Amino acid sequence: MALKMHSSLAVHVGDWIKTELLEPHNIRVNAVDEHFGVSRQSISALLNGRARLSADMAIRFEKAFGISAETLMRMQSTFDLAQARVHEGNLEVSGFFGQAQKPVGYRVSQ
Repeated sequence: MALKMHSSLAVHVGDWIKTELLEPHNIRVNAVDEHFGVSRQSISALLNGRARLSADMAIRFEKAFGISAETLMRMQSTFDLAQARVHEGNLEVSGFFGQAQKPVGYRVSQ
């Protein structure tokens, strides 16, 4: 059984970047967009939770701030999954193998 994180514990990576990287150093959105060579709208949408972090943008933050792109992408993925879990009860999908599901392609040698 997999552990499920409550959706309220998942933080959008843009909010984390804003509060943990930019605000403590008084870095403004327009400074980031100029430094990264991207539009102000794309940075603003990310920081305000209206857009997802792309792999390309994660690498830009890694290069600029030293935070691992992989860590940032895991934060985004965790947030996305937590949001999807809120609505998982609405998905009408049954297991291929009934209650005791087995991995696809799994064979037992006898």
